[in-house]
Amino acid sequence: MHPGTLRLWANEGRVPVVWVGRERRFSSEALDALTGGPVVAGRREALYVRVSGTSGQESSLTAQEAELRASASGVVVAVFRDRASGLRESRPGLDRLLKRAAKGEFTHVRVTHGDRLARFGAGWLIQVLDHHRVTVEVLHAQGVAGGMEELLDDFMSLVATFAGRMYGMRSREARRRLLAEAGGRVEKPVLGAGAGAGAGVAGDGRG
Repeated sequence: MHPGTLRLWANEGRVPVVWVGRERRFSSEALDALTGGPVVAGRREALYVRVSGTSGQESSLTAQEAELRASASGVVVAVFRDRASGLRESRPGLDRLLKRAAKGEFTHVRVTHGDRLARFGAGWLIQVLDHHRVTVEVLHAQGVAGGMEELLDDFMSLVATFAGRMYGMRSREARRRLLAEAGGRVEKPVLGAGAGAGAGVAGDGRG
């Protein structure tokens, strides 16, 4: 197969590709499947699908899974799903995937697009999985087409997270300041009140 043909097919999504820096890496098993070769014995695939919203978008999860299943060249042993921002480091589906990868339950993890795995830091996840001898394959080299709405959702999630932390910091500072002021008032007697009380008693005695 000519390298130019392979690049074209990768751009069209006909063959999964993994980007390592500016280089493309292709699975020989995927190429065999593309050219009509048999399903590779021993190849166990895990599929990972994700949407940003916590409600709805079920059709997007289903569409991602269907596309990955249709292009599978091995046995699909697990499907991991998340409804969470790609900016989050800890996601229930991703956490389960990493734990089961460490147990050697599958040999490949496949996603439709690289940003399904993570918005940022996908390279670290690929290295962790590679340490467990699990290969990550991306069906489409480009990002999600028309994903502006989800990108905005991720951005708003990021802003909300930082805003919440800033509000929490200010609240803690305010509580510490109020406690310090209250402590100072308890430690210092109110001299004016004591002097007034003494004067009143003396006056009554003279009367």
